[in-house]
Amino acid sequence: MEPFVWQENGILRLKAWERAYPLVAGMTSRAHPDGGPEPFNLALHVGDDPQRVRARRDALCEALGLPPEAFTCAEQVHGSRVVRVTPQDRGRGRLARETAFPATDGMHTDVPGVLLVAFFADCVPLFFLDPIRRVIGLAHAGWRGTAQDVAGEMVRSLVAHYGTRPRDLRVAIGPSIGPCCYEVDERVAAALRTTFGGEVPDGVLTANDEGRYWLDLRAANQKLCERAGILPENIEMTSVCTACATDRFFSHRAEKGRTGRMAAFVAWTG
Repeated sequence: MEPFVWQENGILRLKAWERAYPLVAGMTSRAHPDGGPEPFNLALHVGDDPQRVRARRDALCEALGLPPEAFTCAEQVHGSRVVRVTPQDRGRGRLARETAFPATDGMHTDVPGVLLVAFFADCVPLFFLDPIRRVIGLAHAGWRGTAQDVAGEMVRSLVAHYGTRPRDLRVAIGPSIGPCCYEVDERVAAALRTTFGGEVPDGVLTANDEGRYWLDLRAANQKLCERAGILPENIEMTSVCTACATDRFFSHRAEKGRTGRMAAFVAWTG
């Protein structure tokens, strides 16, 4: 079953998580929550007017019932560095990239009122929840981050900081480019083979007639989560392809690099 539910304001929500726990979790789309005509880009690094981006960030917080100061983000570099977000870190990166966590693709926290935010236009959003220890996490997984096992790094960091047991974790894998649209070369295939110890799991890479491959990044991250000890039944995965639906999503590949960014988000509200 599709874990992300469309709302009338254009935001997708992880409703099962939100019904069970005092949190907000989901992902934005191209649509402005108040119905405005401009694309709802939330990233400061794509050539958009910074003042407009900051206003949209505030609008997202308002739509989620959180103060603007909750918005906390990192400078994503397609890596595997994961950080813990403390009360003192709340709001990092909200107004300027220079104040974001540097060179970071994963964040986690047990602090209520901190909105973890990461930016996407085809890469895979990974949501993590430890309901026992009241910990949430969010990671950005493009092919490079996947090859560096950012999912596994997140799990290991949760274990180290909070004593999380991987079997207690729940994971949701959000909208991203699907295997229908993501063609990669041998360099990418080789990197993923190395990650998986020589052979990738079935369904991750499919050779085509052009000597290239169709890559299922979501399936790759699902397998890495399982390898890190997360139970398969605790992993939910979308079927939505961002490149197939540029009327609703930004897609770096489908739009040839000239596009905005959606935001994946998660926060404890109580």
